[in-house]
Amino acid sequence: MKEFPLTRRQFIRSAALAGAAGPLLLNGQARAEDLPRLSEDDPAARALLYVHDVADLDLNNPMAARFEPGQDCSNCVFIEGDPAADWRPCTYFPGKLVSNRGWCAIWAPQG
Repeated sequence: MKEFPLTRRQFIRSAALAGAAGPLLLNGQARAEDLPRLSEDDPAARALLYVHDVADLDLNNPMAARFEPGQDCSNCVFIEGDPAADWRPCTYFPGKLVSNRGWCAIWAPQG
């Protein structure tokens, strides 16, 4: 069997590359902008009367009875992420982004 001796220089070069690339390869966290947007046709979204824009909310639907002007996802207690982003994660729709201008039946005020 043929051996390939690893020189000290090769070892140091390989270790440096692995050290630099390691965090990039091992970072398993998803970034918010990588998440898909919640569809209004999603079963969970439909069950909670979610809309991307409060202007599209069907006020004749009994689930919308608690809606008041000024309520939207941007000022809901369940919204997460960067307030400057147009689409952000919501704890009620894990793995999906909701619109800051959206609304759903479980809206609750922040703080």
